[in-house]
Amino acid sequence: MEHEFRIAVVCSSNQNRSMEAHSFLSKKGFCVKSFGTGNMVKLPGPAPDKPNIYDFSITYDAMYRDLMQKDYELYTQNGILHMLDRNRRIKPNPERFQSSKEKFDLIVTCEERVYDQVLEDFESREKNDEQAVHIINIDIQDNHEEATIGAFMICELVTMLFASEDLDNEIDEILQEFEHKVNRPVLHTVQFY
Repeated sequence: MEHEFRIAVVCSSNQNRSMEAHSFLSKKGFCVKSFGTGNMVKLPGPAPDKPNIYDFSITYDAMYRDLMQKDYELYTQNGILHMLDRNRRIKPNPERFQSSKEKFDLIVTCEERVYDQVLEDFESREKNDEQAVHIINIDIQDNHEEATIGAFMICELVTMLFASEDLDNEIDEILQEFEHKVNRPVLHTVQFY
């Protein structure tokens, strides 16, 4: 490919799954960004019905300090502080996909609802139909262990796609092979910028 292969990884809050994959892919030398599609950033709280909710403009560092102050024990034990510490080393704050004007060659979403939100966003954008983008979904549960497994799977998929001589013609075969290998359903569509 004559231009840099630009990748976006998208989950709901740009915290766990997309950031784990972002970290993994950037360490492998890929040009990657990560995003969330939610209206707000949600992190687990002291109870399932009491999440910590933040605006996308808040920094990972501010979330880290806020939760440390609220309940250091709880957020250390459930891994949230560790996750935020990793996130703040990657970039300053979570980013909302719908606010980004950047163009990518590949967008990988981590759950079907997020995939649908990305497609919805493309429907509402003005298009020049100049550049194709492959949008692929792999369902990854939102917990630390699955995020790590998901990052490995996303990295493997990106590596397979990146190695292709003719991605537009080979992508269906690559996705079938990948789907069979990881034993998870994969959704795929092409949109244009």
